[in-house]
Amino acid sequence: MSIKKVTVYAASSQALDADYIEAAADLGTVLGRAGLSVVYGGGGSGLMGAMADAALAAGAEVHGIIPEFLTRVESPHAGLTSLEVVDDMRTRKARMLEGSDAVIALPGGCGTFEELFEAMTLKRLGQFFGPIILVNTQAYYDKLVAFLRHSVDQRFMNRTHLQMWTVIDNPAELMDAIARAEGSRKHSWQSEAVVRPR
Repeated sequence: MSIKKVTVYAASSQALDADYIEAAADLGTVLGRAGLSVVYGGGGSGLMGAMADAALAAGAEVHGIIPEFLTRVESPHAGLTSLEVVDDMRTRKARMLEGSDAVIALPGGCGTFEELFEAMTLKRLGQFFGPIILVNTQAYYDKLVAFLRHSVDQRFMNRTHLQMWTVIDNPAELMDAIARAEGSRKHSWQSEAVVRPR
């Protein structure tokens, strides 16, 4: 398997059901036991913190990237392998994907959605080729995936674009999902145009 470094998108909210926190910690454990290097948003709370804590405990190198203004709003994780403070959100997103072999999205809010859709768009345009995995705790992403299928049905996306990501129900499925998705790394999604029937 060629995956060495993964980017994880996740919520920093502390007002979440325990199931979400537990799944985030399970993901961190899976990543650490697999010997993967982890890059994420640098937060110390919510799903971010739970994932990072568990990954570190399982032996992973965990690198956080956080914009300077957020260090005054929320607490960065104090025990990471490295923490990079950048100027703004755009720089953070670019740095989080730089050199990454895969993207994993835990449940999150608008910030997570923005990051996830940027990764999907870059994959669509041939600028990112790694697996994109959605961790669907408590069926969190069901409605988003249904909306993407609606976008295909309305011909805003090609049906082949539905293959750009993989949905898993729990982190235990992650490594198998990554292995299955690696074949898509060489796919040129950019060539798949949306064609309206005549």
